[in-house]
Amino acid sequence: MRRESINRAPSRRLGVLLSFCALQLLSQIEAEGQAPVKDPAAQFRTALSAKVQLLEKQNAAAVAGLDGWLFLTAELRFLSVGRFWGDNAVAVSRAPKPDSADPLPAIIDFNKQLKERGIQLLVVPVPSKAAIYPEKIFSEFSVSGGDVAAPVSSFYDELRANGIEVLDLAPRYIEYRAREHDELFCKTDTHWSGIGCVLAAQAIAERLRPNLAGLPHGNDYTSNWIDISLDGDLGGLLGPDAPKPGREKVRVRSVTDRRTGSSVVPDPNSSLLLLGDSFTLVFHDFYAANAGLMDQLAVELGGAPDLIGTRGSGATAVRISLYRHTSKDPEYLGKKKVAIWCFASREFTEAAQGWQKVPVEGRR
Repeated sequence: MRRESINRAPSRRLGVLLSFCALQLLSQIEAEGQAPVKDPAAQFRTALSAKVQLLEKQNAAAVAGLDGWLFLTAELRFLSVGRFWGDNAVAVSRAPKPDSADPLPAIIDFNKQLKERGIQLLVVPVPSKAAIYPEKIFSEFSVSGGDVAAPVSSFYDELRANGIEVLDLAPRYIEYRAREHDELFCKTDTHWSGIGCVLAAQAIAERLRPNLAGLPHGNDYTSNWIDISLDGDLGGLLGPDAPKPGREKVRVRSVTDRRTGSSVVPDPNSSLLLLGDSFTLVFHDFYAANAGLMDQLAVELGGAPDLIGTRGSGATAVRISLYRHTSKDPEYLGKKKVAIWCFASREFTEAAQGWQKVPVEGRR
C-alpha cells in the first residue's frame, strides 16, 4: 500500500500543478486589467492552453485527468487554439507547410471533385473526448455550462456556408450524456466507446437513409452486445513516473450476417463509401472485430458499405488511399453515390501531413 502511494504521487502532483497553473492564468488575466474571461468556452480554452504548455515542456503526449480518464495532449491543444482556419491557420496548425495548414480549402476541393462525379459528401468529424467530458479535465467545467468547443461549431457553419454537408455528433452525444450513464469514449484510449460508435452510425443513417435507395433494406444482420477488454493507447503515452492503467472493459455491439453467421464484409460495389481514420477501424479490426462503424452502418442501413480506412491521418492520408483505389480501378467512383468522411476532429490542427489538396482519381 505504501509503495502504491509513492508511485502515484508524481502523477497526482502533476495534475494538481496543471490545474493550479491554469486557474492562476485566468486570475492573472483579470488582475492585469484585461477584460475578464466570462465566456465558458473561452475560459475552457484558456485553462487548456496553460495545461498544454506545461505538458509540452515535459514532452508528455498524454495526461491523466480525473476519475481514471486519460487524454491526448494533441487533442487538448486542438481545443485550446480557438479559430484554426483562414488567417489563423498557419499560426496554430501542426502542418509541415503553410499552404497545407488551413483545412477549409482542401475540404472544399474534395467536396467539389466528388460533386462533379455525382457523389454526395458527408463530413463526420468525431468530437474530442475533452469536449464531451470537460469535467474530467477541470472539475469546474461541464457541458451544461455551454459549448466548450464553440470555435469547432463555427467551423462547421463555415463548411455548410460553402455547400458542404456536416454531421456534428457533439449535440447528440451531449444529449445522450444527459439521460444515460454509458460512457461515449474509452477512458484510457483516444477512441469512442462501443455506444459512441453505435450512436454515430445511427446519426449517419438518419441523415443518409433517404439518399441511399440503391442499398438493400432487408434484415440481413443480427447484433448483440458483448464485453471486450483493451489496453488503451493513452497509457503508454503517459510520463515515465505516471502509474499505468490496467486493461479497460468496453461494451461493443457485435454484428454478423444473419444468414451465414459470418462477419460483415465491405462491399466494393456498394453505392456508399465510408472513409476515414482509425475511428472507422477501432472495433472492426484491431481492438475487436465485427463492431466497427462499417458494421454498425450495415445494421442501420440494411447493407454493407465499402470501406477505406487508415490507422494514420484521416485528413490527407486517407484521401491519398482513395486516389490509389481509383488509380487501380478507373470505374471505382462510378459505383458510388455517397461518401462518408469520418475522422478525429483534432486533425483540423494536428494532422501530420496537414491538409493537402489531393485528386480523387488519376487523369483518364
